[in-house]
Amino acid sequence: MNNNNKFDLDYFLSDASFKNWAKGLNKNDIAYWNNWIQYNPAHIETVENAKSIIIGINFDQQHPSNEKVNEAFAYVLTKIKLEPTPKKILKKTHTVNSSLLTAAAAVLLVLISWTSYSFLNNETTTIHKTNFGEIIDLKLPDGTSVVLNGNSEIWYEKDNPRLINLKGEAYFKVKSIPSTNAKFWVITEDLKVEVLGTQFHVNTRKQKTNVVLDEGSIHLELKNGEVTKMIPGEMVSFSNESKKLTHKKVDVKTPYALWRGGTYAFNEISLKEVMFNLEATYGLEVEYENEKIKNLPLSGGIPNQNLQICIAAIEKATGTRIIKKGKILRVQENPIY
Repeated sequence: MNNNNKFDLDYFLSDASFKNWAKGLNKNDIAYWNNWIQYNPAHIETVENAKSIIIGINFDQQHPSNEKVNEAFAYVLTKIKLEPTPKKILKKTHTVNSSLLTAAAAVLLVLISWTSYSFLNNETTTIHKTNFGEIIDLKLPDGTSVVLNGNSEIWYEKDNPRLINLKGEAYFKVKSIPSTNAKFWVITEDLKVEVLGTQFHVNTRKQKTNVVLDEGSIHLELKNGEVTKMIPGEMVSFSNESKKLTHKKVDVKTPYALWRGGTYAFNEISLKEVMFNLEATYGLEVEYENEKIKNLPLSGGIPNQNLQICIAAIEKATGTRIIKKGKILRVQENPIY
C-alpha cells in the first residue's frame, strides 16, 4: 500500500500539529512542516488547500458607501463656523491656492469626521460581522461562546451582552449563571429566543428564522405574540411575513449547524439545498441548466471556507460543472459523466 495516499485533505485538516503550522502558532510544528513540505513537494497543492481552509480567506476592507459619506459630510457642515469673506481683492494665484487648500481641508475633515461619527454612534454597541466565507469563534463578556457563519452579524449593547441581535447564522453555547438565573436572548426579525443556559443554532436566511435546540430548554417568543417551548433535537421555523410556524424532529438529513468545523456535512441532501448555503455564505446567486440538476442528491463533507475548493468538491460529488461569472454560479450537466 502506498503510504502517500494517507496525506489527503482530511488528514491535514485533522492533524493538530499541521493546524499549528498553518496558523503559525508553534515553532517546533512550523519547523517540522516546513521541512516535511520541502521533501514532499507532490503534496504542496493539498497542503495549500488545507491551509486556506484552516486560516480562512482574506478580503478587502469595506469602504463607507456614498450615503454614509454624505451623512458624515452633513455632520461636518454642522460643526463648521463660516467666517465672513474679507472685502479685499486677492491675486488670482492666491485664490486658486486658497481654493485648493479649502477643498483639501474639507476632504480631510470628512474623512476624520467619518471615523469620529462612526465611533460616536457605536461607542455603546459592540458589533461582530463576518465577510463572505468567513467563520469566527467569539467569546462574549458573560462567557457565552458564539460561532458566527459567513455573511452574518451580531450586535449588542455593551452594558447588556446577554441581549443579542442576529442577522445571518450563528451557533450559541450559552454560559449559565446559576447565582442570578440571568436569562440570555437572541433577537431576529421573526422572533426572540429566551434561554438560561443551553446550546442552539439560529439561522435567519430564507426570509424566516430556524432554531435548532441541541441541549437544554428554550422558549421562543414570536413577533405575533405567541410563545412556544422547544425540546432538544427539535427544529422550529417561523416567518413573521407568512405567519407560518413549524415544528419537526431533527434527523441526519436536516442541513443545520454543520458548518462550524469549516466543513459542510450532508447526507442525501438535494443540490439545490447545498447551493443555497453557498448563496447565503458567499453572497452569490445560483442558476441551473435544468430542473433535474436541482434534485441531485449529495452526501459527504465539503470544505466551506474556500469557495474554489467547495465548488470543485460539489462538481466531483454530483458530476456537474459549475461556472462562476461575477456573483453568478451556473450549474450545468458535465458531458464527461
